[in-house]
Amino acid sequence: MDSEAKPLRFVRGDAERCCDAAPRPTRREFLHDAGCFGTMLAVCGLGTVDAEALPVAMVAGTQTGSGEKRYPIPAGDGVNVDSGAQLILVRYQGKVFVFALACPHENYKVKWIAKDRRFACTKHDSKYQPDGIHTEGRATRNMDRYVIRRDGNFVVVDIHQWIQSDKDPAGWAAAQIAV
Repeated sequence: MDSEAKPLRFVRGDAERCCDAAPRPTRREFLHDAGCFGTMLAVCGLGTVDAEALPVAMVAGTQTGSGEKRYPIPAGDGVNVDSGAQLILVRYQGKVFVFALACPHENYKVKWIAKDRRFACTKHDSKYQPDGIHTEGRATRNMDRYVIRRDGNFVVVDIHQWIQSDKDPAGWAAAQIAV
């Protein structure tokens, strides 16, 4: 017996010749099975919105003369980061929110964790839902929201005015637009 393991090599067609190998499905059978799997996810309450992570994009708003920035309303749910303005624009479940890029605990940057569909502080790992609600960690409040308004197909952000959920709960809850 050789003490040195030899790498396995497969030649095209080996899978079909292997003993007890199951026959490969046809393209039609594969597509049918994939469709059944998608239907099963929907029946179990895991539609495409829940089964996929929110997409992330880097954006830059258009500066207006009055201390505001304008952003096109995103076409679908997603996370848009404007590093220059230090803010995050999120479209989620029919609403648009704009958050400070800093965690309210100690102002470290927050990041989007796509696989978990949440924000997290890069320093102490406080966790937030896509709508900015604090779920766990050292932070004692939700992510700070900017005051926003809708102007046609744009979100206008007052970059000098943000709302802290613990100091103005009603203002924080109102800092969103329906889309």
